[in-house]
Order: sequence, then C-alpha cells, then structure tokens
Amino acid sequence: MLPRVIDSLSFLYLDVVRIHQDDTGVCAEVTTESRGRETVYLPTAALACVLMGPGTSITAPALATFARHGTTVVITGMGGVRTYAATIPANLTTTWLEHQASAWADDTRRLAVATAMYEHRFGPGQAPPDATLQQLRGLEGQRIKALYKLLATQHRIGRFRRNYDPDSWDTQDPVNLALSAANTCLYGIVHAAVLALGCSPALGFIHSGNQQAFVYDIADLYKAELTIPLAFSLHASTHPEAEARRSFRDELRLFGLMPRIVRDLQNLLAPTTSTPPGEDPDEQLVDLWDPVTGPIPGGTNHAPT
Repeated sequence: MLPRVIDSLSFLYLDVVRIHQDDTGVCAEVTTESRGRETVYLPTAALACVLMGPGTSITAPALATFARHGTTVVITGMGGVRTYAATIPANLTTTWLEHQASAWADDTRRLAVATAMYEHRFGPGQAPPDATLQQLRGLEGQRIKALYKLLATQHRIGRFRRNYDPDSWDTQDPVNLALSAANTCLYGIVHAAVLALGCSPALGFIHSGNQQAFVYDIADLYKAELTIPLAFSLHASTHPEAEARRSFRDELRLFGLMPRIVRDLQNLLAPTTSTPPGEDPDEQLVDLWDPVTGPIPGGTNHAPT
C-alpha cells in the first residue's frame, strides 16, 4: 500500500539535476568536476511534493511514476521563488472538491470559512460577531505587523518591512530572503495536500484571482508558527535561502504539518462530515450525476430493460 498523504514526507527541493527512471526506481543524477557523477534514488511514494528548480530535467517515465504515486511535482524558479506549474495526482475523487465548491459559491458559507480560518490562526472568539471580510483583513494585518515588530525587537534588527520583489531579489535583506524561500516551500507542501484531497488550488476563500488562491489561504494558517519566526532567526545568515529550506524541513518533522493540513482543511470545508479527520476518502468509481436522486453508480448500463 502507498502511504497516505498525511503520512508523507514533506518536500524535496532539487536543482541542476537530471531525474530519470531506471530498473530500480526514480533517481536524481548530478555531475560535478570534483566528485564526478552521483546518483541518489528518490522515495517517490513517500514524498508529498518535489520542488524542481532551474537546471532540472525529468523524463516522461519518471514523471509518470510521481503521478502514479500521488507525488505532486512543482516547477519553481531559483531558490524555490515563483511557482510556474504543478502536476495533479491521478485517481482523485471529487468528495472534497464538491465540499469546497459548494462553500465557495455561497457568499454566507464563504464568509463563514474565512472567519473560521481567521479564528484558526488567532484563537476562538477572536473574530468580532458579524465581521465583514474587509474587517477580518484589517485585523489580520494588524496582528502580523505586531508579530513582525515583536520578532524584530527580540532579534535586535531594528525596524523590519516585508518586501517581496523577485525582480530585485539579490538586494533584499536576509529576513526577507529567508521568509520568501520558506514560504515557497510551505506553498509546495500545501499545494500537494490540496491536490491529494482532490480540491482546487484556485478556489480561495480569502485570496482570489490566482490559480493558487486556496493554497495561499491554507498556507497562511501556519506562517506565524513556522516561517515567520524561522526567517527572523536567520537575520545574520550569509545563505538565508538555503538555510531556511533546511531548517524548515527539520522543523516539519516535529510540527507534523502534513497531517495538520489535511485535518484542518477537512474541518474547514465540512466540519460536520462523518469522515474522520485526517483520513483519506475512499477510492470510488466515477459516478453519474442525477438531479433527483443525486449521484448514481457509473460503469453500469442504465438503459431500460
């Protein structure tokens, strides 16, 4: 049996390597002048996602193996900054996509999910009764600014201003570099979890107008615990991007992020569902839609006898 998504390893970032399939499995091959050719086999069935940076090539058989094992492949820019494309795992059910689309299409339920996301981050009862989405955004901005100020004071780095500008990447300070790199890794993990449950990365409840809107929604639930404190701890690093990725991966082992994403996502979309939190939906054949009776079994001849 393949590992469930909640049991998967978090992510693997690769650049300047060739990924191919041989008789043993999928491997990454790199050639250097000092050590010659090196080959490392990848645990495809146990990885949630693979981030492929510049200089990486992959063969069709290797990509098919990732898809068959449910491993999401994310194509990124240098250092994991910018996401260009991602694969969709095969054999997905639509159970959670239907929950997501139903809540997203109803303005009242969409606001309820957005409010639940806010209270997930800052505690139950922190959202004022009948708060609008605009008010929630303002409260979120105030809390994040306060967190930046607190961490800047703790690390004695003076005033901090969040700046994400890929076009002037090399001119940014270590905290911004580390935060952008760690956030991209977080986006990759969340993207893998969202796709593994069959949800749409584009149907966001807070973010909108982007193919990763829902990914940003879910990733924001964990930044204050994971990526923001990590970035400030690397304020004196000479290689903040690489250190952020390594430190982030190490922290995830203790944080148990993948099970939390699956559980939180299911609770947000369908808090009253009978599916136990953290469990993957059962595999099923394709059903047929019926406006009267609801889904009916597919793979059956429904012609009158």
